[in-house]
Amino acid sequence: MESKKYNCFFQLATDIIGGKWKGMVLWALKKDVRRNGELKRLIPNISQKMLTQQLRELEEAGIVERIVYPVIPPKVEYKLTSAGEKLIPILYDLHDWGKEYAKNNEIGIKFSEDAHCVID
Repeated sequence: MESKKYNCFFQLATDIIGGKWKGMVLWALKKDVRRNGELKRLIPNISQKMLTQQLRELEEAGIVERIVYPVIPPKVEYKLTSAGEKLIPILYDLHDWGKEYAKNNEIGIKFSEDAHCVID
């Protein structure tokens, strides 16, 4: 991680896992080891460039582990580290909060017809 001075532990946490895509990457990895192509299929609308960037940042932060197998063609998998696994209950809480919020909110939140949460 970059050397940055934080004023709050919450600020550090949101800096590590915040943003549009990191939560979805973590959600996709919550139960299984995944290959890049699987992650790309499970996370709608993320570009390959953005997926690679998010995985690198999460790896640098010690949240995701990149496993490289010495085979041809190259095989690479990603999984949560022990620090990443500690986020799983928080991810479920966020999922449940979002579901409840969407049900009870009157501002017209819409989901695509094929909306899913990667793997529930």
